[in-house]
Amino acid sequence: MLLGILVVLCFIPAAHVTENKILVAQHPLLIVANKTANLVCNYTYNGTGKEFRASLHKGTDSAVEVCFVSWNMTKFSSNSNKEYNCKGIHDKDRVIFNLWNMTASQTDIYFCKIEAMYPPPYVYNEKSNGTVIHVKETPTQTQESQSPSSYWIMVAVTGVLAFYSTLITAVFINYWQKSKEKMYHQSDYMNMTPRHPPYQKNKGYPSYAPTRDYTAYRSWQP
Repeated sequence: MLLGILVVLCFIPAAHVTENKILVAQHPLLIVANKTANLVCNYTYNGTGKEFRASLHKGTDSAVEVCFVSWNMTKFSSNSNKEYNCKGIHDKDRVIFNLWNMTASQTDIYFCKIEAMYPPPYVYNEKSNGTVIHVKETPTQTQESQSPSSYWIMVAVTGVLAFYSTLITAVFINYWQKSKEKMYHQSDYMNMTPRHPPYQKNKGYPSYAPTRDYTAYRSWQP
């Protein structure tokens, strides 16, 4: 009789614990290519709780709480860590955490935690295997928009430099041609000056005096 009573007393707490257990299932890997991720936390709960809280934690030790969502029969609220863009949504037997504007530095393992807050007893799930969120590097829109503009700026600068180079070359060629023509005219003017034979230099006549012919005087004799 005593043995039967002990068996009954041991059986009742075990049934109570099993009834209030929360189980959570997550996808093992989530690859993010567009900076947006939707992490789904499926859970089962057989207890009598009416107020719940679900939170998303980052890191192997779950040290960082990214965001959380709480709900009961009449209201719903959600809050996020200021360093993350996250919002939790409760949908029947699952909680969806929407994350956006993610960066490659946020690549890590994430864990879902589901808590039955009220009425007692307080229950939460055992730590699941988690979900590895891998955020791929993507070029920013600023870099993409700057590439065409940088190209056209280079084209414009090259065109301006080519224009001024051509202009300077044309001015130099024009100046060189005018200088050459001027030197040519000066040379022709100097060559038009009459040159006297060497023997006239000893006559003592001015350069403009005509040369006399003494042959007629020598042919006449008295």
